[in-house]
Amino acid sequence: MKSHAFIKITVLFIFINLGCNKRLDDFLFNGSPLDQYLLDQFEGEVSLDVPFTYFVPEHRIHQFTYPIISEGEQLNIAAIYTGDTNRIATDTVILYCHGNRDHMDFYWPRQKLYSHIGHPSRFGVLMIDYPGFGMSTGKSTEQNMYDAVDGAMGWLADKGLTEDRLIIFGFSLGSAPACMAAAGEMQMTPHKVILEAPFASAEIMIQDATQLALPGSFLVNLKIANADKIRETSAPLLWIHGEHDDFLAIDKHGEIVYNNHGGLWKVAERVPGGGHETTPTFMGFENYLESLLRFITEDY
Repeated sequence: MKSHAFIKITVLFIFINLGCNKRLDDFLFNGSPLDQYLLDQFEGEVSLDVPFTYFVPEHRIHQFTYPIISEGEQLNIAAIYTGDTNRIATDTVILYCHGNRDHMDFYWPRQKLYSHIGHPSRFGVLMIDYPGFGMSTGKSTEQNMYDAVDGAMGWLADKGLTEDRLIIFGFSLGSAPACMAAAGEMQMTPHKVILEAPFASAEIMIQDATQLALPGSFLVNLKIANADKIRETSAPLLWIHGEHDDFLAIDKHGEIVYNNHGGLWKVAERVPGGGHETTPTFMGFENYLESLLRFITEDY
């Protein structure tokens, strides 16, 4: 896996050598196409290495696609639901919005973890690939990422999910659609919000990567401003961030988002030693899942 320090150096190199003629939107949407999802048989790099105890049986894994219309184009979005689809009308469901790497095979170990929160069958977990990632069609844009997540909510609503049982979980790049949904700008407003390693804004991310005080618009078209959007939500927030995150520094990103949260209830998990991808490992998987369970089930 490319280190996040390497990514920052690459961003700075592009700026110095190509100036503002080179856009970084495609670089930040770092999806990889797939012909099929291999899940446990996938032999490439993955977000986490989890033990076999977090195995999800085949009958609880549902792969499907759903259509969206975004920016005048019809796209097919690939999705994986773990749980019993016949119980979506009564279960609590976690909608997981992954980061900017690769595809759902890369993040599959995380979905397996979340499928074991409290009990292997306690919550449903839906993960999708954004356009341009995995088997989802189209070219990645900020808008069609939002539309893909909104479409996932529509699919859940059609199955009977109501807002009081929807938990949205945004990791890294996925914090953008999670904050957008939490601000009430999608067809469902989640009951609770989990953000792991969120970034404050595209502006701060570019300034942090280049170490230059320049407008983020010089290099990206992204308008993402999570630190502003989170002000607009009253939903309870769980924020998790590694203190040694070398991609999205905790003080420049996560702390700002957490402090700006507009609701009355929020919980912080600052993880000593944790990097961008490794907070579950440094917390310990059982402690990590217990923290998620406590937040989801607590009556805030």
